[in-house]
Amino acid sequence: TSNKRTLRTLFRPAALPPPVISETSPSQKKLLAYHKGKEHQEVLKQLLIDRALEVYYITMDETDKRGAAPPITELPSTVRKYFFIILKYLFMKNRVQKNPMIPIQQQWLRSMLALVPQPLMEGRDRQLLTEELLKEVVRDYEKSMQRCVLRRILVKPDIKEFDKLEEEAPLPLLPLGLDFSSTWHDSYIKAKQQITSTLHILHPTMKALLDFGYTAFFNFLLVDFSSSRLKGPTDCKSLKTDASLSCSKAEEEIMSTWYKRVVGLFSQSEALDGVKLDQLESFYNCVAVLMSNQLKGLLQRTTEVFVKLFDPEDRSRLPLFKMDLTYDENRMEFYPSLQDLEEAILFVVDCIGQTLQNVQTMRAWLTGGTATVDAELPPHIAQCAKSTLQKSIRDNLEGPKEHFKGYVESYGWLVDGTAEERVNRFIAEQPGFDEYT
Repeated sequence: TSNKRTLRTLFRPAALPPPVISETSPSQKKLLAYHKGKEHQEVLKQLLIDRALEVYYITMDETDKRGAAPPITELPSTVRKYFFIILKYLFMKNRVQKNPMIPIQQQWLRSMLALVPQPLMEGRDRQLLTEELLKEVVRDYEKSMQRCVLRRILVKPDIKEFDKLEEEAPLPLLPLGLDFSSTWHDSYIKAKQQITSTLHILHPTMKALLDFGYTAFFNFLLVDFSSSRLKGPTDCKSLKTDASLSCSKAEEEIMSTWYKRVVGLFSQSEALDGVKLDQLESFYNCVAVLMSNQLKGLLQRTTEVFVKLFDPEDRSRLPLFKMDLTYDENRMEFYPSLQDLEEAILFVVDCIGQTLQNVQTMRAWLTGGTATVDAELPPHIAQCAKSTLQKSIRDNLEGPKEHFKGYVESYGWLVDGTAEERVNRFIAEQPGFDEYT
């Protein structure tokens, strides 16, 4: 055995179509079916005569406007001669078309397959598509060969009306406006080399930076309240405190792990291998953008997870908040107020957005500058998160609002001075003992 790569090893053997594939019209199939015997010859003759008559009647309809064409036997000799020329041509054409064509060589088809790039030969439907394309090639080849042989052997009668019935599609032409004289491979290699030399994201250091970010942030959140429902109701003050402490601890952890590894990476001389002196600024700009994208992705993912806790279709993780119904200065109200509750929940989004805002860029860290990485939570994401939370809060507070409304309707007159006014008016009227009772 040999390890040499051949067409048989590069391309799986596709099922080549049979060498002869003919597409014939129903009339041609009928002609080819009856090719032996006296009865078959009579049918063939009748079909050819019908075809010739069709040409004849079209001619007469265009030249003789007086009515239908007369029968063949009543025509003048010159017209009958014209008719039999057509009949003879059709008969000879049928005989030529019935002869077997030289099939396309299988080696030609294999050579065509060899020109197809290997990636295009891979895939689930590759074999079926290859067979369909090869069949199409064989059909075009046989059709072209048949038309070529027919044109070389027979001369079509120079009759205008006959051309209308024997109309054929024009032979395929080469595409216009396309220049196949030059190859694209050289320009492709040149462009690839230019991209490799100027697109810094392909540098090995960037790959290491990507790996650091993926490892550090893959399953990490700045704030995680997914289990807060299991801990029971919480108040607004505790929610704000927990969010602030969580973001602060997360930032310290990131700076002591991820950022420390990034600094260690760029502290090595190998980090700038292959980077020219005039490319240093663009290289460090690429580093800053990559770090920015990683930090923004962390903030965005944390915000989305927090907002998802208030999903109206899944209330299994909806946080519980402690609300007191208070009576003060002749008024009943919730404490904290519904507005304070909404502000506390939106505070978490603001707290997430304010985290990791003072991370130095690598260029600033190496040179002692003060530039920081752009890690701001995109405004449209923050706005969308707040709008979603506000709607969810309004929907979930409908129950407490109805509860509060019921208290006011039932007992509001006892605390708003109505009851006291009625008592004073009753006493001023000096009622009798029975009325007091």
